[in-house]
This record gives sequence, structure tokens and C-alpha cells, in this order.
Amino acid sequence: MNCTNCSAEMMAMTLEAHYTAPVEIDVCKTCQTFWFDKYEDLKISAASTLKLIKFIGENSSPARMRVAEALHCPRCTSRLVLTHDLQRTTKFTYWRCGNEHGRFIGFLDFLREKNFIRTLSPKEINELREKIQTVNCANCGAAISLATDSLCAHCGSPVSILDLNQPQQMLNQLKQAAEPRPIDPALPLKLERVKLQTEKLFAPGSDSDWLSDVSSSSLVHAGLSALARWLTNSGI
Repeated sequence: MNCTNCSAEMMAMTLEAHYTAPVEIDVCKTCQTFWFDKYEDLKISAASTLKLIKFIGENSSPARMRVAEALHCPRCTSRLVLTHDLQRTTKFTYWRCGNEHGRFIGFLDFLREKNFIRTLSPKEINELREKIQTVNCANCGAAISLATDSLCAHCGSPVSILDLNQPQQMLNQLKQAAEPRPIDPALPLKLERVKLQTEKLFAPGSDSDWLSDVSSSSLVHAGLSALARWLTNSGI
């Protein structure tokens, strides 16, 4: 399948699914997007979701995807409909086929839909201001001056961070699901280390390497990079 946005050939990924045969989704690394056929994003298992998080952490960048004026369904060629949706209090965007063949969605909007990205609280923003002056917007990549703003002046997105409670819940699901291959028993502990590393960002004496990652990308991408490393080392 070719990407509906840039026309490059998309990469097929086979993923485990809930109670059904494996599903095959399509990925464009250039645009940092997924194409999900009808209901595929609802079928994927907890292990598959972690696999996608790892993939995103290894392949995403703060640069915003350039979207063509008109996107067309790769199945029926009808024009895709831009759709704005809400996951709890988190807004996300995707393009859907009016004939219900599937949806085209960016990496970070997929994470927002799955509730993996949360907005920083006012307290967290104030503590962050004491350590760094600017962060990059996870949505558009623009610089946000923490001295004056908590929203991106370009796209209006709030300062956000990767919520590591969600991967922990995925690991708990894996334990309960009796996956055919054993899960590293130390993986929850490793994830807890990543979570603590994230929390240290808002505490005195924050890790300089972590702050360097944040300053060069965004809070979300720094969290993704750290989580992807741990998932790789754990065999996910």
C-alpha cells in the first residue's frame, strides 16, 4: 500500500489481536503515520500496543507531519474526512474513510487516542520552569517559553508528557493474559525506573541527560525514547 499523504510505499506490520487472527497494519515512517483498516486499532492486543509504542519511540521526531490538502482512502479512493475527537480531556485528530474502510492517524495522535499522553498540571509546569526555559511542542515542534506560556503559541497545544501509568497497565494485562512467550519478570521494575526518571524531572537535582533530551526535543519524545530503550532491552 502507498501512503495517502506522501505516496511512499508503507511498511506492513503484523500484530497480535484480541480473540482474532493477527492483523496487518500499514506504517509510513516518512510521515510518521498509521493506516488502520476498519476496527484494526480496536483489535490489537496489549503486547501489540507496547510494540507500537516502542516503534514510535524509535522512529518519531519532533517535526510535524506535512499533510496534503486532500487525502484519499487507499481502499476506495474516496476523500478522507478530517475528524477531531476527544479521549477524556485529550484532543486528537485523524482522517477517516466515509465508507468505513479505515482511518489514517499520526503517531502522536494514536498515543493521545490511547490515553498515553497527558497534559502537565500547573504545579508540574511551575517546577519545570525552575530547570529549563523552553521545551518543544509535541504537536507541532515549535518552541514554548515556559517563562511566559503553558500553551504552544503556534498551535495552542498544552505542554504534555508521556503518561507511564498506561504502559504499566499494559504489562499487567500481559501477565493476566498468559501470553505464549514468557514476559521478562523484571520488566515492571524496569518500567518503574523509567517512570521515576520522568518524575525526577520535576524534583531537585534532575538528571542532566534527561533534561538534555527534553531541551532538544519535547517531554513526550524524551519519554518515548526512554521507554523504547527499556522495551527493547526487555525483548518487547
